[in-house]
Amino acid sequence: MTDKELKILKDNLWHAADVLRSGAHLAANKYGQPILGLIFLRYADILFKQHKDEIDAEYTKRLGTRMEKTRKEIAVEKCGFFLPECAYYDFINDAPDTAEKAELVKKAMEAIERENPKMEGVLPKEVYAQLVPEEEPELLSNIVRIFKDIPENCTVDIFGEIYEYFLGNFALAEGKDGGTFYTPATVVRYMVEVLDPQPGDKKFLDPACGSGGMFVQAARYMHTHNASEAEQMKFRCYGVEKEPDTVKLAKMNLLLNNVRGDITEANSFYSDPYNAFGTFDYVMANAREVFGLTTRNRINKGFPGHTPLFLCPEIRAVRHRMAA
Repeated sequence: MTDKELKILKDNLWHAADVLRSGAHLAANKYGQPILGLIFLRYADILFKQHKDEIDAEYTKRLGTRMEKTRKEIAVEKCGFFLPECAYYDFINDAPDTAEKAELVKKAMEAIERENPKMEGVLPKEVYAQLVPEEEPELLSNIVRIFKDIPENCTVDIFGEIYEYFLGNFALAEGKDGGTFYTPATVVRYMVEVLDPQPGDKKFLDPACGSGGMFVQAARYMHTHNASEAEQMKFRCYGVEKEPDTVKLAKMNLLLNNVRGDITEANSFYSDPYNAFGTFDYVMANAREVFGLTTRNRINKGFPGHTPLFLCPEIRAVRHRMAA
């Protein structure tokens, strides 16, 4: 898919989803979580189907031998998770266009979490009942169909781009409060390029990680600079985020972009869940929240409202500010 085609796809998906939101009279902050959950569900469905023949062949090959494994075990090895049949996107999409679809999506999310403990408590579930209003019970079905338009041959990178695009638009819709969970990609890319993270057995900390964009951009930076897949798999990210719902967004973001790591719910202004001193190779944050900075002492030219903070590999702090 070319950059132009991807842009058209992202714009079309957003426009269609936002039109439906307007029709349902839902605020953006109530709409973001279920929509991002559906993007994740579509991603899981496509990625699992891309590996399904390989999983089935491996299962058949091992069946009846001392090295026999379940389909679930093989799936986790091949694509990182197991997708139960009730979570197949077509199963949900083909169901009748009634209010019952919200229950199907909820059960799909519950089944994914049950089969994949690392996702426990991450996926949205109850919120889908909001997308089947009495006056328009087919609303959720229409939204599900929108994401069916994502091509079956989509890669992890493309899904990551779509997820980030929606995150950014939801942040814009929320105004100043959107900055608490999303730092613009231009800001993040600038910070990553300053750090110049190298691939290998490296540990990366963001003490105010929001939805995890710093980690995703760091992984893309290494990929762009020809890091092998094996080298990227050694890269580990550790984030701290105080808002429970944003923790879920960050965990989905890492899963969507195949970035390994952990997100902890805490306020790093008061606590240090990773015993960070001397532990990490790279530390990077948008410090507006974690350090309680006011408008006056934030960066105020190139990136209004954002104060990038860097700790370079030698753990020497450098705060980059721009003159007024």
